[in-house]
Amino acid sequence: MNAARPHRMDSAGGCPHAANARLLAQGSVAPVVLPGDVPGMAVVGHEALKRFLTHPDVAKGAEHFTALRDGRIPAGWPLRTFATVPGMTTADGADHRRLRSLVGQAFTARRVAELRPRVEALTARLLDGLDRAARAGDGVADLRRHLALPLPLGTICELLGVPDEHHDRLHRLSSLVVSTDIGPEEVTAANQEMAETLGAVVAARRAAPGDDLTSALIAARDAGGDRLGEGELIGTLLLMVVAGHETTLNLVTNAVRALCAHRDQLGLLLDGRAHWADAVEETLRWDSPVSHFPFRYPTRDLTLDGTLVPAGTPVLAGYSAAGRDKDAHGPDAERFDITRTARGTAVRHLSLGHGPHYCLGAPLARMEATIALERLFTRFPDLDLAVPEASLPRVPSFVGNSVRTLPVRLGGGGAAR
Repeated sequence: MNAARPHRMDSAGGCPHAANARLLAQGSVAPVVLPGDVPGMAVVGHEALKRFLTHPDVAKGAEHFTALRDGRIPAGWPLRTFATVPGMTTADGADHRRLRSLVGQAFTARRVAELRPRVEALTARLLDGLDRAARAGDGVADLRRHLALPLPLGTICELLGVPDEHHDRLHRLSSLVVSTDIGPEEVTAANQEMAETLGAVVAARRAAPGDDLTSALIAARDAGGDRLGEGELIGTLLLMVVAGHETTLNLVTNAVRALCAHRDQLGLLLDGRAHWADAVEETLRWDSPVSHFPFRYPTRDLTLDGTLVPAGTPVLAGYSAAGRDKDAHGPDAERFDITRTARGTAVRHLSLGHGPHYCLGAPLARMEATIALERLFTRFPDLDLAVPEASLPRVPSFVGNSVRTLPVRLGGGGAAR
């Protein structure tokens, strides 16, 4: 077994890459200490994580979480929602296939493609708003607030049929769900308010069904005629609200930071010598929007790359670490390089998952981020950070990986092009 001293996960978040490099230097699997002194493990190596995510003796169901099953995890534990929310992320086998099939019937490629014109129109409106905010703020505006957040939040809420009055509340609650540094009372209150808010959305759609995903999920049946149960429905909506905007919010934010810090790479994009989609993929690899995702559990004692992972241990998927694993991505893995794909040196990253639980919303996230980056920098090619990168406050989570604000100067331009 790996004899390394357990790494204490930083509940306050912070940039993960220095700690990830230390963990990778010790091996591909690391013992960790979760909030509340709960022992766990993290799989940080690319190949080990790829195998772990598809291992037949690894499960997602909370019944396999030994400490939870034994009553040693309190109700207000900040990561409890990840373990217990009903839905695809905590289901296995036939149950997972049933739930994913029901969601897939409503969340189809056609629906995503139909969203493109609305994503493009929303992006244009948000860029107008970003320009106005900068003009009113001595040339500085918070790009996260004016573009990176409202684009995916507005899109997923439109897809789900969530009224505008719930948007800000759902983002606030989503931020609390993924936070790892809040107390038990706040955790409990946030989960209760989230369930109540989504319950109100479901009730409204039941009373007046529309052409939206919530209505489709309410009506959807699998091959056996089963509908989603009430808990599964609320859990599925929670997953889609959180994953449907928090991930893309971080992705767009991280991509803008990366391109501002690597003007040579931005120049390739603006000159048409590289594709915006490649910038999205390199950001996903180099600065994954999700750093350590909870949880999977070995259903038996499992040895992974020489390290014993005991049955029932909560295991984090270390996406941000795997993205910079030199064994997979080469000796320059820590370098941001959008030409990897064109040069044929890119190894497919794992930042949107792998295997049966691969992110169902990946095509939508990629589309939103690609449109946002292209339109943003085409309109504001001189855009740059308004403060030093090191001074940007980090999101308070080791699950999410980004910064809480992104003040930028737009530079020249501003008129719609």
